[in-house]
Amino acid sequence: MNLKNKTVIITGASSGIGKSCAEEFARQGANLVLGARQYVTLCEIAQEIEQKYAVKAIAVQCDVSKEEDCKQLIQQSLTTFGSIDILINNAGISMRALFKDLDLVVIRNLMDVNFWGTVYCTKYAMPELLKAKGSVVGISSIAGYRGLPGRTGYSASKFAMNGFLEALRVENLKTGLHVMIAAPGFTASNIRNTALAKDGRSQGETSMDEGKMMSSDEVAKHIVQAIIDKKRTLILTGQGKLAVLLNKLIPAWVDKKVYELFTREKDPLIK
Repeated sequence: MNLKNKTVIITGASSGIGKSCAEEFARQGANLVLGARQYVTLCEIAQEIEQKYAVKAIAVQCDVSKEEDCKQLIQQSLTTFGSIDILINNAGISMRALFKDLDLVVIRNLMDVNFWGTVYCTKYAMPELLKAKGSVVGISSIAGYRGLPGRTGYSASKFAMNGFLEALRVENLKTGLHVMIAAPGFTASNIRNTALAKDGRSQGETSMDEGKMMSSDEVAKHIVQAIIDKKRTLILTGQGKLAVLLNKLIPAWVDKKVYELFTREKDPLIK
């Protein structure tokens, strides 16, 4: 696939993997529709990308938990570019709290953004994606393959995203639509800083060593290349691949190893 002049929609494009994907797509000549809640930041990113890569990039304020916002994001894309080739469902939030301590609004918020945001955007983009025989991508997580302690709502929302996209892929085996699930391992970004605590407020700091994680720029390069190659799934980092494989083969042993791993995070929830 040649990305030059393709129209790519990216949700959650104001930071982290979304912003890095925008840079990488633009570097390869694609035009961009950037969606996020942080509109001023998004406009600055779009302007910088246009100046740096000589492509067209527009910013659309969008809260993916709201169906109407997702509908407007797709409509604005069509108004500006007339077609949609690739949809990157990247917008997402995380959490950090044990289920026994959790206000249920936290899980509702995670499902609204991580799962329903993917469903809404994909639904409204489907006619154009089918017409273009394009790609729909979900930025999932290893947590979508392996439940993680202190992240019940996050794992649930990513498992739901994965199931939705797998079913969508099978429905479209003969339509030409490419469906890909991308599951980065731990990535250096602000997702842990903005993760919701037990009461639904952002925890404001990371509980892990960000310096040892794969950068969002590196993740973006892998994602864009996987789309070009029309891969079915993309699981990143050796640790992530091993976790997914071993979880299929010896899940009880993986339970213990995951438990041990999370006892070593900053201010651990389990000991």
